[in-house]
Parts: sequence; C-alpha cells; structure tokens
Amino acid sequence: MSTAVEITGLLSAVAKGDAAAFERLYPATCAKLYGVVLRILRRHDLAAEVLEEVYLQIWRTADEFDPAVFSPTVWMVAIARRRAIDRVRQPETTASDAEPEIEESDDPGAVPPPEITDELKRLLTCIGRLDPNRQRMLLLAYYGAFSRQQLAVKLEIPDDLCKATLRSSLSELEQCLTS
Repeated sequence: MSTAVEITGLLSAVAKGDAAAFERLYPATCAKLYGVVLRILRRHDLAAEVLEEVYLQIWRTADEFDPAVFSPTVWMVAIARRRAIDRVRQPETTASDAEPEIEESDDPGAVPPPEITDELKRLLTCIGRLDPNRQRMLLLAYYGAFSRQQLAVKLEIPDDLCKATLRSSLSELEQCLTS
C-alpha cells in the first residue's frame, strides 16, 4: 500500500500529464475506490463502469488536488462517491436495484487499520453517542447513498420525520466534533 505522500507525488505528476505516474496511481488506489463505488452501487458491472469514469476524472482534474486541503485518498474517494451517487440516482440504474449482485447490508464495513486516523476515531466516537436508530439512518444515508425520500421509505417513517432526525443528528455530530 502506498503512503499519502507517495500518492500525493503521483497525483502531482499526473497533473503534469505523466502517464507513467497514472499507471502507478491506479494499482495503488483502485481497490479502495472500487470498494467505495461497489458499496454504493451494489453491482459489479456498474461499479466497474463508474470506476473508469472516476479515473478519467482524476486524470483530468489532478491539477485541482490541493494536499493542504485534503489527503489524496479523501480527495479521490470523494470523486468516486459523487460519481457512484450520480449513477445510482439515474432512472435506469434504480430500476434494476430489485436484484443487486451483492448483498445489501446496513453495516458500512470495516476500515483497514492504516486508514483509521485520529479524526476518524473522533467521528466514530461521536456517531457512537447517537441512538442506534439514528446511527443506522446516518450510515445508510452516507454509505448507502439513499436520498432522504428513499431513506424514509426504507425505514418506514414519514419524510418530515426523516428530515428532522437527520438534521438533528448532524447537528449533534457537529457539536460533538467541535467541542
């Protein structure tokens, strides 16, 4: 596994059009990004398509990466997550969700030990202080890429209650993280 410094260097070289650096960046990061995309889409065929789009966007926008703002992994995961959510919200994608290729789970999965930072530990501690139903709602919204309306249907609660619960949960997380 490459370090954040190595990946930052590769992204810097990719920003300058270095194809060899891009060829090294892909195997160093593809497993992580594929996992993010697959977790959202729950279909291997769509995940592979979206992953191609993700790396094309990384190639085109590597010059926008600022290591002072984000770690390279966070920046690339954000791109992957946005692309996957965009795909899952396309009408032809949601129509085939009746029989996903991989099993759906409310558990977001384990984060490999090298990826657990102090910030993530703090966030997980704050999430752990929430009621279990509110924890589940937040994790489904984030990892499952459910819209608020889809989340309300899945949890069988009114849309307004879902909105209010999400809003108050996020507010509690913000207070916990800033105190």
